[in-house]
Amino acid sequence: MGAIFQSLGRTVAAGVVLVIVLILAAGGGIKYDHAWGAFVMRFLHVASGVMWVGLLYYFNFVQIPSMPKIPDEQKPAIGKVIAPTALFWFRWAALSTLVTGLLLAGMNDYLGALVTFARPFTAIAIGMWLGAIMAFNVWFIIWPNQKKALGIVTVEPAEKAKAARLAMLASRFNTMLSIPMLYCMVAQQNGGL
Repeated sequence: MGAIFQSLGRTVAAGVVLVIVLILAAGGGIKYDHAWGAFVMRFLHVASGVMWVGLLYYFNFVQIPSMPKIPDEQKPAIGKVIAPTALFWFRWAALSTLVTGLLLAGMNDYLGALVTFARPFTAIAIGMWLGAIMAFNVWFIIWPNQKKALGIVTVEPAEKAKAARLAMLASRFNTMLSIPMLYCMVAQQNGGL
């Protein structure tokens, strides 16, 4: 059992196996139809979103507030090892959340609500737009500026400091948007706005 938890890959694989066991245990109770496909897509969307928002909250509630407390000689461990890895998963989780959300909206025929905000899909439409804005920020504001701030892209010290501040502010903006976005996503499943 310990070997499973020594490797992240084996741990994730074990989680997938447990899901498969649960599906098989349901036996004939599962109808593999459109509803099942939409359920699987929703599961993938939520799993991606948990990774994305979890990392967003890690950056804003843990890493950013902790940086001033870390001795200067230890900061390279964050900037050269932890932050680039966390940002890799952060940006790809954002894209995965966006793509699975759009696929789910298409499967459930509420993709049109993105432009019409028609009832009963108002909450999900607002949530989807908030999520799309957040994903845009991740890929086109936060990541390009983090590359400068972390030294992945070489820039002058003044530009590096400016990029770090802009990345932080965009991340805080996403943290703010995440609250109404999550509200809208849950509201849609529970009666709308």
